[in-house]
Amino acid sequence: MDVGRLKFAILLLSVGLACTVPPLLGSKKDKDKLPSDVTDHVSERRRALHALHRLTFGPRPGDVQRVMAIGVDKWIDLQLHPDKIDDSSLNARLEPFRTLQMNSQELAESFPDGQEINQVINGKSPMPSDAALRMVYQVQIDRQQEKKARLQEADKNTNSASDLAGNVAVVTPAQSIAAESANATAENSAAIKPAPAAKLTSEDEQQARRREEQLYADLDVQQLTSLPADQRFKKVLSMSATAQLAIADSLRGGKGQEFLEGLPAMQKETLLAMNNPAGVVTGELAQAKLLRATYSERQLEQVMTDFWFNHFNVFMEKGVERLLVTNYERDVIRPHALGKFEDLLVATAKSPAMLFYLDNWLSVGPDSAQAMGVPLHPSSGRYAPPRPRPNQGKRPSGLNENYGRELLELHTLSVNGGYSQRDVTEVAKVFTGWTIAKPYQGGGFKFDPRMHEPGPKFVLGHRIKPRGEGEGFEVLHRLATSPQTAHFISLKLAERFVSDDPPPGLVDRMTKTFLKKKGDIREVLRVLFHSPEFWNEGAYRAKVKTPLEFVVSAVRATGAEVDDALPLIRQLNNMGMPLYGAQPPTGYSMKAETWVSSSALLNRMNFALALTCDKIKAVKVDVGQLAGSSPRDSNLVLTTLEDSLLAGDVSKQTHDSITAQIDAAAMNRAQQKQDKSGARKPVDAPRPPDVSTIAGLLLGSPEFQRR
Repeated sequence: MDVGRLKFAILLLSVGLACTVPPLLGSKKDKDKLPSDVTDHVSERRRALHALHRLTFGPRPGDVQRVMAIGVDKWIDLQLHPDKIDDSSLNARLEPFRTLQMNSQELAESFPDGQEINQVINGKSPMPSDAALRMVYQVQIDRQQEKKARLQEADKNTNSASDLAGNVAVVTPAQSIAAESANATAENSAAIKPAPAAKLTSEDEQQARRREEQLYADLDVQQLTSLPADQRFKKVLSMSATAQLAIADSLRGGKGQEFLEGLPAMQKETLLAMNNPAGVVTGELAQAKLLRATYSERQLEQVMTDFWFNHFNVFMEKGVERLLVTNYERDVIRPHALGKFEDLLVATAKSPAMLFYLDNWLSVGPDSAQAMGVPLHPSSGRYAPPRPRPNQGKRPSGLNENYGRELLELHTLSVNGGYSQRDVTEVAKVFTGWTIAKPYQGGGFKFDPRMHEPGPKFVLGHRIKPRGEGEGFEVLHRLATSPQTAHFISLKLAERFVSDDPPPGLVDRMTKTFLKKKGDIREVLRVLFHSPEFWNEGAYRAKVKTPLEFVVSAVRATGAEVDDALPLIRQLNNMGMPLYGAQPPTGYSMKAETWVSSSALLNRMNFALALTCDKIKAVKVDVGQLAGSSPRDSNLVLTTLEDSLLAGDVSKQTHDSITAQIDAAAMNRAQQKQDKSGARKPVDAPRPPDVSTIAGLLLGSPEFQRR
């Protein structure tokens, strides 16, 4: 953006998001002057727009007309039943991402992390027999062995220097163990960091340079790239390990796209996995989320999947979580997004992704068989606790309260739900033994009775009888059917679909429906979407978009074609909302206060201009089609774009600001026609307005920030 455009962006954004979005009909007095058939049409158009803003990630060109043709109420009902909507066009876009259909075990085997590679190095796991997968493992093994050799050499040099100085450091066993643990953690973290890959050290760069030199000595890279795709991949498979490592280095950081061009999905994944196996998994998951939000016809299902993922948030960057989130969203969140809340609550509680994220898989009851070091009776599942030992009081219990606390505070009752710290501890005891079978190999849920705390528990005034795994289901049922939970979930849904401070009367009616319909999410939403509060004039464009909503709505509004979603993912990173990247269990906020700041809004303006000016790689926008058939008339172009991108909902201040920017640009062009003597040259025919810039300014306007 040039200086003039930057100043304009700041001026436009200084209007702020507090500006009032103009009604389509002006005052009630003006409305009364119009014929009834006109007012009915405009009212239905406004209802269609409002429904599209709230139930989807934003209207596309032609969506308003399609919704009006179906009927707004019928369209809403259809969105509440996504199984009735054909989404085959989206499925075709997702087909290249094989990881979306894999289970966690398959992901762990096909895209190994540092721990799995160490298992192979140490002979505890076999090397894969498949040639392509074997190549992925071999590259990772070579990298780890190179790193280990460098560390040993560095230690040797350090020790030699210390010996010469007569100052040999003594390392205790505890320090050695701690160092090994830290190194292992760092290696595992580096191995699964999503693209782009971690920054190379100088030694890494030297090693990569030597491999590339060896590669160039062995073959002509350009000649290899020019080979047909099937021959190209076979050639890589037949290379020496050194050359394969060099090929992998050449693909780091998004390079080598020409080399990957034309390869089948599996072969692309294999070559990318040579650098960053888990990054392939997380990259495809993030791309799929953006493509679903952009192109799915089942828009409400995508909105609700995003809503529930935030409600039951897990952080993808936590270790092996990167191999669990794909199954979590696919098998836990999406199938229950419009179903019964209790089913969703139970599914999240048993999910390895949730168990790992909140460490419940490690939680051990203080008096459990595992903590006491005694066996369980095979038939009764009970044991006789031994007499207290002298050091028993110093033995750590191993009880982890993370899940118990978040279950009560964030998932069900809310922070003001009437529970105590004792309830948190008792719930944590209830869920001891809810763990993961082989978590680092993609294992599923299992109940381990040896980890489970024996005896009765007391939760929210109720005695939970000792019955192992069944205790957890009883607590989840009580929480799912609690009036406090019904109110909390209804409030959050109203905050998402109505306003940051929704009317209490609406929340109360939704709460009653939640309890009456046994937590049926679809029925609660039906009450919301047919409420007068949802259709109230004050609710229209009252919600500020999150970065995800803004980016996707801009892509949808312009009818952009996304050939590669990775550049859009990087834009979201810049805006502070990396997909699946919310570290706290609260997830990302839906409220305006989180996302409204001068720097954040300027980032949005920059993105909008980059999008419409074709500066975002692999995302193509035809703004000429949006601008209509009179590209030389600036005023007509602006009016047309205001209607196509904002349905005419543009304030006078925004309209005048953009007009002033157009006039300033025209004056600047005229001044540039003066010759050195100051005489003005003859004025040519008026230049067409910069349609791309006008479209970008409208997308960056305060009005477009709201839905």
